[in-house]
Amino acid sequence: MSQAFSLDLRHRIVDAISRGKSRRAAAADFSVSAATAVRLKQRLDRTGSLEPSRRGRRRGSGKLGPCREAIVAKVEGQPDITMPELATWLEAHHGVSADPSNLSKLLCRAGFTFKKNTDGSGTRTRRCPKGTG
Repeated sequence: MSQAFSLDLRHRIVDAISRGKSRRAAAADFSVSAATAVRLKQRLDRTGSLEPSRRGRRRGSGKLGPCREAIVAKVEGQPDITMPELATWLEAHHGVSADPSNLSKLLCRAGFTFKKNTDGSGTRTRRCPKGTG
């Protein structure tokens, strides 16, 4: 995935345009495409800012987002549940089909860890919040 141009470069391109250079000439001076210079000037005129826009989806906007609290509650109530069992429960109770790996990622982001016992089974527990232990 490509990176956004630095804010410093964005300001220098727009400053050159505002000093009277054409968009194409400013783009050539800074080794960017003419379309980039045009879009930067349009963005400044439209929003008043040259900050790059946020990339990616919002947190919780995926198909598991609406079920997040139910999944966390289920794991807190039954810490030794396996991810395939959780996926089956989620489909049966919420009608959402999810891969077990995605459920595991969701639980890791929610602060859960998986600890194996000496007998080979394991349980999920929540990590301590930072600064509490």
